[in-house]
Amino acid sequence: MVDLTSSPRPTISYRPIRPSDLEVLEKIHDDLFPIRYESEFFHNVVNGRDIVSWGAVDRSRPNGQSDELIGFVTARIVLAKESEIEDLLRSDSSKPDQTLVYILTLGVVESYRNLGIATLLIQGVIKYASSIPTCRVVYLHVISYNNAAIHFYKKMSFQCVRRLYGFYFINGQHYDSYLFIYYVNGGRSRCSPLELVTLVVTYMRSGFKLVAARLRKSEEKKAPRWPKGKETCCLITTQNKRSLATEDAGFQFV
Repeated sequence: MVDLTSSPRPTISYRPIRPSDLEVLEKIHDDLFPIRYESEFFHNVVNGRDIVSWGAVDRSRPNGQSDELIGFVTARIVLAKESEIEDLLRSDSSKPDQTLVYILTLGVVESYRNLGIATLLIQGVIKYASSIPTCRVVYLHVISYNNAAIHFYKKMSFQCVRRLYGFYFINGQHYDSYLFIYYVNGGRSRCSPLELVTLVVTYMRSGFKLVAARLRKSEEKKAPRWPKGKETCCLITTQNKRSLATEDAGFQFV
């Protein structure tokens, strides 16, 4: 482990992950994450097979370690219609091949944390996703007890949209996951904030009209149902639950 407390500020640079990073990439994953990834995953990462990735290195490290990974992010492109968050996206019949970028893993070696490395890695993913015309969302999962990662993604303006119960199964125990999303290229939810406000106002107006009509009818009959000043209006909304199948057990450690 590198002790940065007694050394000058490191010179961090970023580059794509390549085959020569295989051994170090596996070691960092093993050190950081409570789940174990298959060898195939790492080979797909370093060879760029359906996975895009970026690594962080410290150019100021001595003894030939200046190009050794000290941080990384891995992600893949998925079709929106085949993802678990399709119901969160506004459908567009003119763009049937909408895509998403799913962040698989993010990690920074402990001695290099709090230097903004994870922030720049995620910004790189967002920039990459934004460069894909069909991409609408960057999304990921965070295990429910990882408060540091939850705070980090909220600070990065990701939206926490769901809690997935029992999403992870680690060492014989189930753990919940939070689903975070970040819209790009004009992507948005099925119901925008403005539309939600409009919907609420419409329901409220309808409710008040109904109450007023009933009051007028009651006054005509001289038999009011409600005492004056006790009119009420409520909007009841329901949300359907659905079972979500996991695609990849993505993990974040920042």
